[in-house]
Amino acid sequence: MGTYKRIRDLREDADLTQKQAAERLYMHLTQYRRYESGESEIPMNIAVNIADMYNVSLDYIAGICENKRGLTESTLDAEETKLIKGFRQLSASDRGRILERLEMLTEKDKNKKVQ
Repeated sequence: MGTYKRIRDLREDADLTQKQAAERLYMHLTQYRRYESGESEIPMNIAVNIADMYNVSLDYIAGICENKRGLTESTLDAEETKLIKGFRQLSASDRGRILERLEMLTEKDKNKKVQ
């Protein structure tokens, strides 16, 4: 999906007209229409303003990801985040031991579910 379709979809989801969106972005309607139709490239400062207006990430505006919150949003809970941060602090050999242990525990858990 292109950038231009994304900003049109966001505008429509917000129940805004092109004129209203242009006004909120402090630009002329003609220029906004050019961005939305793909006739003009969207400058970075305008893309940032659009992302702020619709509370989405630039990643989403650019079409890099499907998640409106962007690539940096984490679905990890606090415990998972703590595990990853701790793992990153370990030496390569200790990381290897952790991964071996994880594999053993995962296999053990699979066997329990099969029985």
